Amino acid sequence: MQIDGYGLREHPFKMSPDARLYFASKAHSRAYAHLLFGLSQKEGFIVVTGEVGAGKTTLIERLCTELPSADHAIARVMTTQVEAEDLLRLVAVAFGASAEGSKAEILRAIVARLWDGISARGMRHILIVDEAQALPVSALEELRMLSNITEGERALLQVVLMGQPQLRRTLARPDLDQLRQRILAAYHLGSLTLEETHQYVRHRMTAVGWTGSPVWEEAALDAVHRHTDGIPRRINRLCSRILLSGSLEQRPVLTAELAEATALELDQDLGEIVSAPEPEPEERGLEDAIRALEDRITNLEHLTAGRERLLRRIQDLVDGAEATRAGR
Repeated sequence: MQIDGYGLREHPFKMSPDARLYFASKAHSRAYAHLLFGLSQKEGFIVVTGEVGAGKTTLIERLCTELPSADHAIARVMTTQVEAEDLLRLVAVAFGASAEGSKAEILRAIVARLWDGISARGMRHILIVDEAQALPVSALEELRMLSNITEGERALLQVVLMGQPQLRRTLARPDLDQLRQRILAAYHLGSLTLEETHQYVRHRMTAVGWTGSPVWEEAALDAVHRHTDGIPRRINRLCSRILLSGSLEQRPVLTAELAEATALELDQDLGEIVSAPEPEPEERGLEDAIRALEDRITNLEHLTAGRERLLRRIQDLVDGAEATRAGR
């Protein structure tokens, strides 16, 4: 680890989700409460949306660690534009059922597996579908049909849909009215406030052995919030680089100037990636080409916003210096 000089047990700003480092912001606490409320109903759908990097997966990691494994069978599926039948195969594999044969055979295998779990051990079955905004309507309808299957008055399956804000637009479609009626809890996960960004950074540092060294300047944490818009994954990325720079330069204090310089360096790195030539669209479908263009525009917008924030910060510093000289 390249930040050993600070005496931390491990890196506090890893990009991979880690339930041990979960930070209970107001938004994350409310989202978690919605998850627990939805699960208490023992049927239907629960929907959690948020921007990329908002902490949805970390929320699910915490949920999975806290639900008793003795009576909960949790299956997780990561979707990447799969069609309805492919999704059923993924669900079958996730629950340990056979994914061979026709669609009807796969459905029978899934239902048999769920029934076995309930009748033999009283298990509750929860399906968590990540990146659900990529699912076509036909796949969402298959999930609705699965959630409708009951044993007596007991539903065999609950479904948690996790996705980006586009998922909310998809679920608002008129042809998904029956699915919407089965959504028992829904929450959109927002970003951290300025105060929460300060708390988040200190929380993750403390969790890996931080005792106050290096010192984070208040202004440095203000800059972190300004450059990341309070999105946890962006905070992790920026703070990781700030720690690296501070360690290499043996800095006991992480200053606002260091945070600004690191943010500019990151923006320049991302700019080089964004400006790289795109593959020829002739080899992709029109939908893929449009999605790639939208992603590129989003990245350019983030890059432009970051540079504008940096320019404003530099101008503020210049104005402050001129005011100081004028007062002498």
